[in-house]
Amino acid sequence: MTVFLTIAHWLLVLAMPILLIGVINRVKSWWVGRQGPGLFQSAFDLQRLLGKKTVVSQTASPLFRAGAYIVLCCALLAASMVPLLGQYAPFSFSHDFVVVAYTLGLARIALMVSAMDVGSPFEGMGTAREAAFSTFTEPALFILIGTAAAATGMTSFSGLIGQLHNAPSYGLIVGPLVVALLILLQAEAARVPVDDPMTHLELTMIHEVMILDHSGPELAAMQYAAALKMTFYAGLIAALLNPFDPWQSPGLALMASAATMLLVAMVVGCIESLTARLPMRWVPRYLWLAGLTGLGSMLLVGLGGRVA
Repeated sequence: MTVFLTIAHWLLVLAMPILLIGVINRVKSWWVGRQGPGLFQSAFDLQRLLGKKTVVSQTASPLFRAGAYIVLCCALLAASMVPLLGQYAPFSFSHDFVVVAYTLGLARIALMVSAMDVGSPFEGMGTAREAAFSTFTEPALFILIGTAAAATGMTSFSGLIGQLHNAPSYGLIVGPLVVALLILLQAEAARVPVDDPMTHLELTMIHEVMILDHSGPELAAMQYAAALKMTFYAGLIAALLNPFDPWQSPGLALMASAATMLLVAMVVGCIESLTARLPMRWVPRYLWLAGLTGLGSMLLVGLGGRVA
């Protein structure tokens, strides 16, 4: 059973970044009356980038090229501890969610350092914005995890997410937690309304401006790592909503998780089609909403009790 769940977990980790991007782009195309790119177009784009030669600025140090691979390795390491199937993750131990959060934090630092290493004030501007907005997203993530831990009494990521269905307060907090995770997904994966991966306007760019000098395999690593972040949060939403226990019904749990993640991608695509990017000064207020929603959920846990 463990072997099957491990294979299922890594299938989600490796395939979903491609599929989620494909579903979002297809949904956005449908809203404007076009057929849009294929579901696997991002895989072909990554393959094209892997075959291109890397162009490096003369002012960049070896740290610039290493940054892309550090970001990708950190994302893959975090992926091994994120419970996409609920009660299972390949690596699970007490307080592993702290390791996940700070592994993603290390990836963010590597991204920002590699952006500043080229000496471009344009990329420095994007780095400053990334650093500022991360001060809102990281506390919100810990508040969400703390809420689940308070509701279940568990200390491992897979335990507190997987056992949340058994908490008396589950019906009260699952909705707010899903909303908060959706906001964090939009922030961490550089999606509308927090950011726009399609924009090239100096006044609105955040993530895209930090990878402007990356090319070839390094750019492919950055893009895939960004899609992995979206997979993490979509997987956590799926784990909160997935009613199947992976240890008892592994096939159903896998299908339900994959279907829910694709549904999340459709929701993201609809949001991006129907809303505009927020003005930069409004982004912190939007990110505060995730933290406030988490705090509200924590208060509801006090009302509903926790797992016996």
